Amino acid sequence: MSQVNEHHAPSTPGKLKPEKSSYIHHRLRIHSSLSKLTLWSSFFLAFILFLFILSPPSPSTSPRRALGDSWGGSHWEKRVAKSARRSSSSSLTVLVTGAAGFVGTHVSLALKRRGDGVLGLDNFNRYYDPNLKRARQRLLDRAGVFIVDGDINDAVLLRKLFDVVPFTHVMHLAAQAGVRYAMQNPGSYVHSNIAGFVNLLEACKNANPQPSVVWASSSSVYGLNSKVPFSEKDRTDQPASLYAATKKAGEEIAHSYNHIYGLSITGLRFFTVYGPWGRPDMAYFFFTKDILKGKQITIFESPDGGTVARDFTYIDDIVKGCLGALDTAKKSTGSGGKKKGPAQLRIFNLGNTSPVPVSELVAILEKLLKVKAKKKALPMPTNGDVKFTHANISLAYRDLGYRPTTDLETGLRKFVKWYLEFYSKKSSW
Repeated sequence: MSQVNEHHAPSTPGKLKPEKSSYIHHRLRIHSSLSKLTLWSSFFLAFILFLFILSPPSPSTSPRRALGDSWGGSHWEKRVAKSARRSSSSSLTVLVTGAAGFVGTHVSLALKRRGDGVLGLDNFNRYYDPNLKRARQRLLDRAGVFIVDGDINDAVLLRKLFDVVPFTHVMHLAAQAGVRYAMQNPGSYVHSNIAGFVNLLEACKNANPQPSVVWASSSSVYGLNSKVPFSEKDRTDQPASLYAATKKAGEEIAHSYNHIYGLSITGLRFFTVYGPWGRPDMAYFFFTKDILKGKQITIFESPDGGTVARDFTYIDDIVKGCLGALDTAKKSTGSGGKKKGPAQLRIFNLGNTSPVPVSELVAILEKLLKVKAKKKALPMPTNGDVKFTHANISLAYRDLGYRPTTDLETGLRKFVKWYLEFYSKKSSW
């Protein structure tokens, strides 16, 4: 929250009368400062626009389709309505964006199992193997969850979904993930994590009734913060990557829509989520793949030669936190884009509170796979990664009843079991 400097204010209004020359000089200084601020703001916006327009084609964006080719029509609307049908009036009706993603799949399944209405939305981008996403889609389809093949930047599609289904909640998990990929395609992060988020919030604030929104921020927002464990009260103004910067921007955007339009919004800062059906770009996943193939794996060390550690959090624990956030989210206070009163705004860490060195992660994988890894230690590159993460979860414990229970070896055992079963069926892997 910004603070007002009152050092030169009179103790009694109207008693301070500056000399005319001082007043003019003061006005000129203000005008100069505002001009500089406007100039730098313009440069920043132009830079973001430059990244968005000139970046190479983004794998996060599906090819543009004609309206009738991807969605629409009575049959499509029936599938949407059936998937979103809840078992009772006390259950939730949830739109899950990024439903074919790692966390999205698990959250959608958990919601459906307990009787909530669930509709998925995903663009099946090519950031990592789309075949894995399609396999998750088939898993959800068997559970009765329909995933609409579309993009959160498609405003017409979003309006249609809200016309067909009166969602009580939105679980927003769609995003361009990954820290290092931002150096190759920065525009994809602006497109998905900023423009896409704004587009979704626009649809939510115009809906009647407005849904409550729960969305995935990231532990990356803590950036260069050296105070541990990371608390929601800590500073988050030193992002170490563009990915982190877009997630931090998302938190500020959420604040704006909450303040202006009365949207109830809860942000969740995930800490290194792992488990079955996970993301191939995550270290535990590609370490497993390379160890089994006899390939050398790289273990990064911090610049001072210290160990890189992560607060690895098992997917089932993350799902419990997501459901806790949905269940405790208060109703939005706006209607049709107009605010009628203050609305709930929250942010929570969802981690395991037990950072583990990456070298220990590798040792556990070697034990479970019964294969010795070929390891190579290198200094951590300056590509946005940070030395460690460690979550303080006391706030989530108090407000959401969040209690992670899965240690790393137990969670990795479940992942390895899934991995061996899933990829044994795919000779191409």
